[in-house]
Amino acid sequence: MAKSNEPIWWSLFSAGGVVAAFLVPVLILITGIAWPLGLLPGDALQFAKMQALLSHPLTRVFCFVLISLPLFHWAHRFRFTLIDVGLKSIHTLVAVLCYGAAIAGTIAAAVILWR
Repeated sequence: MAKSNEPIWWSLFSAGGVVAAFLVPVLILITGIAWPLGLLPGDALQFAKMQALLSHPLTRVFCFVLISLPLFHWAHRFRFTLIDVGLKSIHTLVAVLCYGAAIAGTIAAAVILWR
């Protein structure tokens, strides 16, 4: 039986799906809806508190996971969508482009978060 790298991509796909399904909606609700509408307590010091929170290394790791894993979920789903549409003859190029974009986005997120 030939060895394959498919388990790596499937594990990143499933982890990205879990992150996208459970964490992203909660963060959108908290930071995009509840806080701007005033449903959460906030004052002038809140911005300084948020800056201090974002400078913590664990928060940066959380943001990195929140960005990178859904990118791999997208890449895997988009790859198989393009193959199903009819690009099966160039499946290797499609895989390289999709996963390459996810890897480039992950590297960009790492550079931005650790600067």
